[in-house]
Amino acid sequence: MFKEILSTLIELFLIFVFVFIPIRLFIFEPFIVIGESMKPNFDESDYLIVCKICTKLKKPERFEVIVFIPPVDKKKYYIKRIIGLPNEKVIIKDNNIFILKPNSSQPIKISEPYLKGERFYMEDTEFSLGSDEYFVLGDNRDESFDSRKWNKPLKEKDIVGKVIFKVGLFKKLINILRPNNI
Repeated sequence: MFKEILSTLIELFLIFVFVFIPIRLFIFEPFIVIGESMKPNFDESDYLIVCKICTKLKKPERFEVIVFIPPVDKKKYYIKRIIGLPNEKVIIKDNNIFILKPNSSQPIKISEPYLKGERFYMEDTEFSLGSDEYFVLGDNRDESFDSRKWNKPLKEKDIVGKVIFKVGLFKKLINILRPNNI
C-alpha cells in the first residue's frame, strides 16, 4: 500500500514538473486586471488567460489586447490594445487616430467599434514606430497610462502575450460575498 501511494505521489509530481510548469512558464499565464484603463471591455478583477507563445509564433496584430512590461516600469505588467504596428506612423488629430503605413502617402482613419461610442480627449500628436515597436492605448483613454503618456512606443521584446480568455470570476465572487448596501 505504501508503495502504491508513493508511486502515485511520484507520478503526480512528475506530471506537475513536466506538464503543468512548462505550460505555465512558456504557453499560458494567468493575470488579474487592476485599474480602469481598459473599461468598458475589461473591468477591475477580471481574470485573464494570456497566451505567451501566440505572440512568438505570429506577430501581434492591430486591435489585439496584450499584456506587456511597460517601458516606464519594468516591475509591472500592463494590459492595453495595439493600435500602431512596426514601421507605421500613428497620428492623433482632433480626437481621431490615423495610421500611415510604410510606402503610403495617405493616412487612414481607424475605426474602433470596441469603444462602444465612447469619446475621449486626446492631444494631437504623432509617433513614428521602428521595426520592433508598437503603439498601445487603453480602451478608457482618459484613465490610461499608455504610449501617449510615456511618449515612447512599446518594444516587441516586452510583450508577454495576447489575451485569449477573460473571466469576471473574481468580480462575481466579491459581489456574492459583499453584504448588500442599503
